[in-house]
Amino acid sequence: MNLYIRYFDKEALVYSADEAIDFLCAIPEIGMNPQIEADVRDYASSDVFFPKRYKVRPRVYFIMIKTEAATMLDFKQKKALRSNNSQGNSQQDRRETTTTAVSRLNEEKHGWYEGVLDFKRVILVPSTGKHEYRDTHFVARCKALSGIDCYNRIVDHLRDRVDSRSQFPSAKGKSFRFKYLGMWK
Repeated sequence: MNLYIRYFDKEALVYSADEAIDFLCAIPEIGMNPQIEADVRDYASSDVFFPKRYKVRPRVYFIMIKTEAATMLDFKQKKALRSNNSQGNSQQDRRETTTTAVSRLNEEKHGWYEGVLDFKRVILVPSTGKHEYRDTHFVARCKALSGIDCYNRIVDHLRDRVDSRSQFPSAKGKSFRFKYLGMWK
């Protein structure tokens, strides 16, 4: 894996962490130190493919990007983009987890559900006469056909009882959780 480094108009495509450190040492404004050197080596040896940004001073950074490009021209023309197979199983695992969470939400299973919803509720502050948003935790048990049906029933119930400016999260987000309790009788 090669490294592309850029600091303003100075840029290089290097083939090892040592070459990257040599390039950065040649730029006096960066002020190479053992901490930056260790961080560059860690980034080069890790399996992280996101670009890395290093702070030189307030609002001034240099960046490093891992690439499979053999030359600067290949990098600039984006000829060495990573394929889906080289991204590893972690991204595929995340997609599968997301898919299973959404499919679990839509899975039809008639019975009792316990839904937990964290939402932003509009409340009148009597001392000022103004309204403000408050984080509200709401738990309800209801009969439903699926997790999404449980969510819809809870939100429909709350819409009639709270200020219309209150904000409800997505059923797919972290602010809504549900648990299947069992069949109804």
